Amino acid sequence: MTMKHAGYIALPEHRGEGGFDHADIQVPSSRLYVAHTGNDAVDVIDIEYDRYLESITGLTAVAGALVSEARGLVFTSNRGENTVSVFAPHAERGAFKIAVGVKPNGLAFDPARGTLIAANVGDPEIADSHTVSVLDIARRERIAEIKAPGRTRWAIYHPALDMFFVNIASPARIIAIDARDPTKIAKAYEVPAAGPHGLDFDPATGRLLCACDAGVLIALDASSGRVLGEVPLSGGPDVIFLHPSMNRLYVAIGDPGVIDVIDIGTMRRVETVPTEAGAHTFALDRKRNKIYVFLPQSHRAAVFVDTNIQ
Repeated sequence: MTMKHAGYIALPEHRGEGGFDHADIQVPSSRLYVAHTGNDAVDVIDIEYDRYLESITGLTAVAGALVSEARGLVFTSNRGENTVSVFAPHAERGAFKIAVGVKPNGLAFDPARGTLIAANVGDPEIADSHTVSVLDIARRERIAEIKAPGRTRWAIYHPALDMFFVNIASPARIIAIDARDPTKIAKAYEVPAAGPHGLDFDPATGRLLCACDAGVLIALDASSGRVLGEVPLSGGPDVIFLHPSMNRLYVAIGDPGVIDVIDIGTMRRVETVPTEAGAHTFALDRKRNKIYVFLPQSHRAAVFVDTNIQ
């Protein structure tokens, strides 16, 4: 075992349904932001001392947080009010909001242009509500709304290709949006497994790494969509994060409650770490090689250190 448990961080108890969702880390400020969906808030953790700091409230059904270190900004997707929030670390109370489509979830950001996309999961009762909203952060406005072929999942920005990629649950697809013209879908790749969910990019090989509800990780060439390999997982995944310099991908699986550790060089699972039933989300501190897993039953974060990459 190389994943060593290093302790827990107590977080506020859930006031409603939903537990925790997506998280991200702002390294210069040593702050971790995690969506506490059940509390309509983002919890802030000091990762230098591994302690809870505060909660940013007023974010209805917040689904995720995304950090841009290049711009010194944090974004949240507020699924219950169809907005995204934008603020700076240490100035969280100065956030502004921009209206987006129905139930925003995944976020991705092009820091050069200041373009943010929000992948909206939509509502089955609202026609054509599976969309991707495109926002100009400097102008604080939505500049385009792109119809998606199905329910969106996670999203990333690929700087080398200058593309946004968005997972589509069904039909199983990854759609690409050209950041130079973010008004339409530029291309779409079929994914040979049900339910594309977590998504990341391996810059060393140009591969998209797509974790699917079918319990498999699929690697695809980001330029062509050609399938390059797959790895069986311990169950249906959610959040994934890559430590690119160490060739390790971490995959959160809520049922049974584990983190799968994948060696993406050999494309094999090298470790499975028990967490807690329902723990489907985490954050990766690449500087300190720490993983923060959010435990919905005990409303706390479990801290692990990957000793294999110290």
